[in-house]
Amino acid sequence: MYNIDEIKEFIKLLEDSSLSVLELENENGSRIYLEKSQQTASVAAPVVTAAPVQAPASEPAPAAAAPVDDAKTINAPIVGVFYAASAPGKEPYVSAGKRVSKGDTVCIIEAMKCMNEIQAEENCEIVEVLVNDGELVEFGQPLFKIR
Repeated sequence: MYNIDEIKEFIKLLEDSSLSVLELENENGSRIYLEKSQQTASVAAPVVTAAPVQAPASEPAPAAAAPVDDAKTINAPIVGVFYAASAPGKEPYVSAGKRVSKGDTVCIIEAMKCMNEIQAEENCEIVEVLVNDGELVEFGQPLFKIR
């Protein structure tokens, strides 16, 4: 069960962020779901549409959009601030090209002034770091591409 101070802190975290939804579950199974109201101003503006332009038959059709990337990722298990290293000025836990073993710490996510070490769930190689140090991350957001 969450106490009122924790709930107020969650609300403040949501209000002060660019997130629209915050959903958390603690080790006791208690869950909280918060959602910002979407206050959108409606502005009347003319809608302009253009007819699609077709390439002449003699030219080849343009290539399709970039292929869907089905690479595996390590995702954020919680909402918080991403830290690549254990302290400012220290070497990051991982970087592109580094091999990690299951259980190795790959980063820290700070949530509610609590530092949470995020560990690799399998033996893998870090292909790309997708988040900048100090950046706010959302639940489920990809942090690293792995193979």
